[in-house]
Amino acid sequence: MSSEVAARRDAKKLVRSPSGLRMVPEHRAFGSPFGLEEPQWVPDKECPRCMQCDTKFDFLTRKHHCRRCGKCFCDKCCSQKVALPRMCFVDPVRQCGPCALVSHREAEFYDKQLRVLLRGATFLVTFGNSEKSETMVCRLSNNQRYLLLDGDSHHEIDFAHISTVQILTEGFPPGEKDTHTYISLLGSQPVSEGGNARATGMSLQYTVPGVEGVTQLKLTAGEDASANRRQATAWLVAMHKAAKLLYESRDQ
Repeated sequence: MSSEVAARRDAKKLVRSPSGLRMVPEHRAFGSPFGLEEPQWVPDKECPRCMQCDTKFDFLTRKHHCRRCGKCFCDKCCSQKVALPRMCFVDPVRQCGPCALVSHREAEFYDKQLRVLLRGATFLVTFGNSEKSETMVCRLSNNQRYLLLDGDSHHEIDFAHISTVQILTEGFPPGEKDTHTYISLLGSQPVSEGGNARATGMSLQYTVPGVEGVTQLKLTAGEDASANRRQATAWLVAMHKAAKLLYESRDQ
């Protein structure tokens, strides 16, 4: 990929919306799959009372809109200003209590797991039904849109084209069968936690534009107990969190 194309993918611009300043992708097609659209605000004339505590708005009790859900609240029910990176806000924005809780939970993903995904890790990579594996570094692109795999060859997978993610785990205590955590990004399969288990690999199913059917990719962490293995395990855990975040927010 040329530096010019990479720069175009990562280009951003500062825009002002009714909710605040946002740093958004310059080209919408390269937006992060973790991003959320700004909600439509409930019109003032349709909310004479706080939508949580039912307090009537008047000259002294002002109404405020939650930047995450767009509903109307009084100051007491919508007083928290919380970071909302999924909508690309530059500064913390006003949110209602329930939305603030969700945003606080998501902060861990942006502060920790996302950085792990961007740094990448080394895996043995197998494409399709091939019996041959290639050592590759897998990481998330800077715009969070693509999985990049680099080794003797280079591959890019658009997150929007991934249909399923299967995290392979090694159960404890020794002797138990390996368990699998199955997450459907596009379907309605409930997310199941791996429990007391260690991630050992990941299987992806995705579509390629212009190619019929589904393509499968398997990543396997190394067997040694080196720093590379620990980094790979951390990357798999972060990928699990990413897939779960996308699953839980598919209807938002």
